[in-house]
Amino acid sequence: TVFLVLAASILVAFFYNSRQKPPTAVMSSRAALPSVMQAIRVSRFGGPNVLAVEKNVPLPRPGNGEVVMRVHASGINPVDTYIRAGTYARKPELPYTPGSDAAGEVAELGAGVENVKVGDRVFTRSARGACAQYAVTSADDVQPLPDKLSYEQGAALPVPYLTAFRALFTRGHAKSGETVLIHGGTGAVGVGAIQLALSHGLRVLATGGSEEGIEMM
Repeated sequence: TVFLVLAASILVAFFYNSRQKPPTAVMSSRAALPSVMQAIRVSRFGGPNVLAVEKNVPLPRPGNGEVVMRVHASGINPVDTYIRAGTYARKPELPYTPGSDAAGEVAELGAGVENVKVGDRVFTRSARGACAQYAVTSADDVQPLPDKLSYEQGAALPVPYLTAFRALFTRGHAKSGETVLIHGGTGAVGVGAIQLALSHGLRVLATGGSEEGIEMM
């Protein structure tokens, strides 16, 4: 059996460097956090030129069941570019901070949070405004980031690897010993699909759009 996985999505993971050196001490309360932060903001829909770094964005506060993350790296998915361009079905209220995939440390806990603690290394797919120094996300959606993975790798995991897993196993019902063709194996979803397929005992065939990409595979 041959399954076809369309890996058209391309993710760019980037490390958000702040001009202000982040504190190294474990942050356990709102008093230990800055009142403002740097963030990428979008004030009008359009191309990449509408992205602007603002230095005095108020720090987000966690609600019940939420945490504040100190963001070390965030991932940009195709849907983020559609939202920025104003062509996606859901349009955020302007201005907004883009991004939902992020990796970093837990900086503050909202009421009722017991599954993580301040200082934990985590990644998430549901940060509200991941392209910033700090972002709020549901505590239920944060996952522990193993020490052997970098923050950049953690930010590249959520949407691409969940998409690949869903295509292979939820929709494709792939099983060990079968053969899978991954078309576009050099994109973020494609790379995730290759790794997941191999780890589950599948025989993998893949295509790539460039010699560099094929060499990477």
